Amino acid sequence: MAKITFLGAAGTVTGSKYLVEAGGKRLLADCGLFEGGNELEQRNWEKFAVDPATIDWVLLTHAHIDHTGYLPRLVRNGFRGPIYANAATRELCQLLLPDSAHLQEEDAQYIAKKGYSKHKPPLPLYTVAESQQALKQFEEVPRAAAFSIGEMFSVRPHDAGHILGSTWLELEIAENGKQTKIVFSGDLGRYGQPILNDPEAPTTADYLLCESTYGDRDHAPGSPADGLADVISRTAKRGGAVVIPAFAVDRTQLIMYYLRELEDEQRIPRLPVYVDSPMAISVTDMYVRHHEDHKLEFTREEESGGKDPLNVREVHMTRSVEDSKRINDVVSPCIIISASGMATGGRILHHLAQRLPDSRSAVLLVGYQGEGTRGRQLEDGEKLIRIFGEMVPVRAEVVTIGQLSAHAGKMELLRWLSGFQAPPRETFFIHGEPPALSALRDAVASQFHWAVTIPEYLQAVELNA
Repeated sequence: MAKITFLGAAGTVTGSKYLVEAGGKRLLADCGLFEGGNELEQRNWEKFAVDPATIDWVLLTHAHIDHTGYLPRLVRNGFRGPIYANAATRELCQLLLPDSAHLQEEDAQYIAKKGYSKHKPPLPLYTVAESQQALKQFEEVPRAAAFSIGEMFSVRPHDAGHILGSTWLELEIAENGKQTKIVFSGDLGRYGQPILNDPEAPTTADYLLCESTYGDRDHAPGSPADGLADVISRTAKRGGAVVIPAFAVDRTQLIMYYLRELEDEQRIPRLPVYVDSPMAISVTDMYVRHHEDHKLEFTREEESGGKDPLNVREVHMTRSVEDSKRINDVVSPCIIISASGMATGGRILHHLAQRLPDSRSAVLLVGYQGEGTRGRQLEDGEKLIRIFGEMVPVRAEVVTIGQLSAHAGKMELLRWLSGFQAPPRETFFIHGEPPALSALRDAVASQFHWAVTIPEYLQAVELNA
């Protein structure tokens, strides 16, 4: 009998991993890192719940690290099967996984230098070499056509509208003469965004695993461009810098799109923009190349008179560490976009350490801030933030612009769920914190009269029982 085990993103947002077992075969849907507080991140170091060598295949919904970042660890510990991903997801992982490893190596070296780790010597979760080994096991699958995995499984991907290459998946299991369909939502995107297609509507499923990141709230109404213009204009007037912790994939590109639009409309002063993320620079090039995910209107903008919709007039793409450090010398108003988006690591920490104590500056939060992250601490109004072992005072203005989120809000999740022609036999809400999971469950019970299960971490559920 088929079963599914929730190895991550159960009762929390990150660490997406769902093990499907049928006919003696094992397929892992997504393979993400836990991110957030120490307790969550410690799970990345624990012994994996099943022997990786016994897993036959890995299937990815999209490239974000909380869905792919455990792959090098899985491979290091014995997984030898193929990792299935579409072309854009595969290309993004070629950037994201080595970058994740590099950041971990850098952080371990810095921590060793400062001497504030409990471990001697501090080690990365995995190395760049181990990430490259994992990438060798990737196999490309169609963006929108059905394909088979072994004799037991067939998969049909659909556009999720979240980031480049993002999909929700229909997985059909053929066992004992029966067909069972599981739908994995992956991460669902927003409707009406300027670059990517809207999420495709589902129709049927026996079992549904649906993300619930924003299951308890909708994004604020209004234009994200208006919010950006307000923050940038008033920060520039007082002589400060706008520091934006932004995910390298999708968020940086969306911000650049709006900045260019605001410049064209003369709604913000023309400021130098520093994109201080080598990965984000490379991802931006990918966004321009992969037209299959673009909305028609965005494609028309690209083709109209050679205008680049993802670039402002004075942009500095800083790849080297030396160029990154030179941003510290900029004392006039500017915009700094850097990763990571939740301020859990990366170059953004150096910019926050310098600019947070400056009351003229502003920190702009433009995406989901996980529980236990520095981004969440800033969002919650903390006045002291620990960065590199030191307490940094928060005097800069902190502003959240929820409209820039790449995740569907509560009403958008309900809109996507309304596509089902009949209730799934069982619905599991995953990839959310407890308040969001409960709120979305109650909303579905009220609107659709479905029963919903909120699974626990490591819980196994038999299908067709």
